[in-house]
Amino acid sequence: MASTKVKAVVIKGVNVKEKDKIIYLYSLEMGKISVSMRGVRGEKAKLKFAKEPFCFGEYYLEEAHNSYIVTAVDVIDNFYDLSKDIEKYYEASAILDIVDKTTGEANPQVFIELIKALKTLCYEDVKKYYVIDKFLLSLFGAMGYQFLSDRCSSCNSLLGLKYFNLDIGDIVCPACKTSACIPISDACYSALRIIDSTPYEKLSSVKLGGMGEVQAYNLLGQNYEWRTGYSLLKMI
Repeated sequence: MASTKVKAVVIKGVNVKEKDKIIYLYSLEMGKISVSMRGVRGEKAKLKFAKEPFCFGEYYLEEAHNSYIVTAVDVIDNFYDLSKDIEKYYEASAILDIVDKTTGEANPQVFIELIKALKTLCYEDVKKYYVIDKFLLSLFGAMGYQFLSDRCSSCNSLLGLKYFNLDIGDIVCPACKTSACIPISDACYSALRIIDSTPYEKLSSVKLGGMGEVQAYNLLGQNYEWRTGYSLLKMI
């Protein structure tokens, strides 16, 4: 049997048989993969700590019958404190859901952003929406959408009034807007630019206030749904 090691985060799992579990990993080396953990739901199972969502570690895999079996895990972080704050837990769960629905092949940029997002949610005091906003902005960037320019993506004129064109995933001016465009307030645009330019480790110092931060989250959610066909998990 061929063996391999991947650095990965558990994004979800499904119980099978009496004590087994199939878990889905997002890994640095192989992207999203499903692996089997045998007997892991037993009370005395040595690897039961490594089957839960958010667990981040090095997973040792054996290949057998066109599938992978986990044989050992070196845990790097299980982000346990997320379970102590319901709002952070839901935001982190929404990020895992985004990864599950949008990733397949390995993408080091997205993997690094995922780890940074989970660390920030777990260990920093950051306002609701900010981490998922930054993660979505980085995800769209990885998809090739860089829409926080000060010029219209269609005619290159300097932007005054701004509209987000869902068809092209970019910002346009009033003269170039279509039926697929939604208006962007100055507060929303400013919130997006501040979050995008602020490193994860400094997000706790950002306090936007007003409706800009809510509008930014809603805009990113609409763009995510338009691009992928999936809605964001609802957060409390």
